[in-house]
Amino acid sequence: MIEFDAETWHALHGLSRDSMKSLHDLADEAFRDLLRKHGHPATLKEALRESARRLPANDADRNRKKR
Repeated sequence: MIEFDAETWHALHGLSRDSMKSLHDLADEAFRDLLRKHGHPATLKEALRESARRLPANDADRNRKKR
């Protein structure tokens, strides 16, 4: 559970009402933005894509034919 001071709570509640999004949706968006800002994947799909990029696409040792 996250606790906010009254001023922040009222601002978030107003934003939620104005944007027609739930507080949960606003929190999801904020945390995704924070993760991306710091270079971390925000979704499983992004994490898998990033991990695949770390693997060499063409491993020369495996593709080399033995003579």
